[in-house]
Amino acid sequence: MALAVCLLFDRRTDRLVRQLWERLEAQGVATLLTHTHGRHHPHLSYAVLRDGDPDSVRAALDPLANGGAVEVTAQGSVVFPRGRVALACAAPADVVVRQERVVAALHAAGRELHRNYEPGRWVPHVSVATSAVADQVPLVVGAVSDVLPLPLHADRAVVIETGTGQMWPLAGVP
Repeated sequence: MALAVCLLFDRRTDRLVRQLWERLEAQGVATLLTHTHGRHHPHLSYAVLRDGDPDSVRAALDPLANGGAVEVTAQGSVVFPRGRVALACAAPADVVVRQERVVAALHAAGRELHRNYEPGRWVPHVSVATSAVADQVPLVVGAVSDVLPLPLHADRAVVIETGTGQMWPLAGVP
């Protein structure tokens, strides 16, 4: 079971990201709208785990203080290996600290994380394209540029089973 700890966006932000996905899908670019199970939500991941179950992950995170809503701003595009393109987010220092607290709580509970979510390696991003081929990357970057800067408001946190899209809400927003 592959789990992720994610921040989910308010209705406005969710709608804006989904509109970007829809524009790209209409141009033949695969996005999270149609990726795998098709139940993806626009999100900002704090952590992707290599092991664990939803109950133990939630138990590890529930003691963390509820920091309330998170504000980040998409300022550009970031291209990851295998054609993954995302909104590159500028995150205030307190958001980075909150992500590091989540990671520390998961480590303390004996959970193993994907290396890119370890402190100092995390790149705050919101996934846009899932497998863009080389000639689609400029199209995706152009579509992203058309909506920038894009303020993003996350108002809740969940544990998501990435293979199915099943979600378990967290008590607060760590």
